[in-house]
Amino acid sequence: MPSSFPVHGAHPHDDAVTFRVWAPAADAVALELKDGPSLALSATEGGLFVRTTDAAAPGTRYRFRLDDDGPFPDPASRHQPEGVHGPSEVVDPTAYDWGDADWTGVAREDLVVYELHVGAFTEAGTFDAVREQLTYLRDLGITAIELMPVHGFPGARNWGYDPAAWFAPARTYGRPGALGRSRQPGRRGRRGGAALLRRQRAALAARVPHRRPPPRRHSCPARRE
Repeated sequence: MPSSFPVHGAHPHDDAVTFRVWAPAADAVALELKDGPSLALSATEGGLFVRTTDAAAPGTRYRFRLDDDGPFPDPASRHQPEGVHGPSEVVDPTAYDWGDADWTGVAREDLVVYELHVGAFTEAGTFDAVREQLTYLRDLGITAIELMPVHGFPGARNWGYDPAAWFAPARTYGRPGALGRSRQPGRRGRRGGAALLRRQRAALAARVPHRRPPPRRHSCPARRE
């Protein structure tokens, strides 16, 4: 298991998945795999419980049971496909090819930032729908997008400030890979680069192409079609 793994969450590697959860008040923690076995985690120092198993893989849904309580979703989940109270899903964070190794960013003096709420920016309210409007934002003179919080929340609409599922993009906006795609313009739009500023943990680096020097001040409406 790579030493660079985060302390918490589900981490796929070498045809297995390592699960880690911090539960200092629990005497025992069990991993419950959907349509699979219930597996005991081993206690380590500092209240951390750990289990590596080949019974799980990317796409597996799971929860934790603490002593006789639960089951609960993973507080470090990367995806909550059935809502913030449902089972978590194992996601491989290395599966997406960012393809931006040669991108050098945008000079500070050229930044024109658009603060964007994914759920309100388009009728669809999804990451993919935002991606379809990158050319529209570019033509307005926008060179950077600052996403309002995108982590999971109960229900279908939210400002995003609920303290739940901090590491999982909201399921109503799309799967985690869709958030990655939203910062990758289509081939026809690759004429330069910009940045997406991270507003909170679940937001990822992104870029929006532009063709001309942007204005220093710009007020622009949400796109509705």
